[in-house]
Amino acid sequence: MTAITEKTLTDFVYAEARMLDEQRFDDWLKLFTDDGYYWMPLAHDQQDPVLHTSLLYEDTLLLRVRIERLHGQRTFSQQPKSRCHHLLQAPSIESSDPAKGEHVVRTAFHYTETRLDKQTLYAGWTTHHLVETDGALKIRLKRVDLVNCDAAFGNIQLFM
Repeated sequence: MTAITEKTLTDFVYAEARMLDEQRFDDWLKLFTDDGYYWMPLAHDQQDPVLHTSLLYEDTLLLRVRIERLHGQRTFSQQPKSRCHHLLQAPSIESSDPAKGEHVVRTAFHYTETRLDKQTLYAGWTTHHLVETDGALKIRLKRVDLVNCDAAFGNIQLFM
């Protein structure tokens, strides 16, 4: 793999959001390391997803189960299917250690999820903890911090 540049990291974040908007969930899941997690904290500045309740804290197995449910023909809550759109601010590189192949990228976003007549807007920040693995960037942790993380939510069907 060639040297990781700021453009490589920001392009990765944009491509990941596009995969989700296009509902290419199987491709999206391949972006995660085997020990990767998708985390949505329940409290501002929450540091521990294990000892404190989170909105979501899913390993790749749980992500696979959700994706299979979204693909399912008998998932009546997804007929018609939900759709989403990410509007991203320019990502910023929070840290980068090329020697270790570890990078942290933070991106502010507005995310819209819609199904039938209902449209829900979320706003927050995503922090990608990326690692270089087998010549490619992979997500070890995707943390999604919502501005109103402590609000009462309905079902969040897709992935932010």
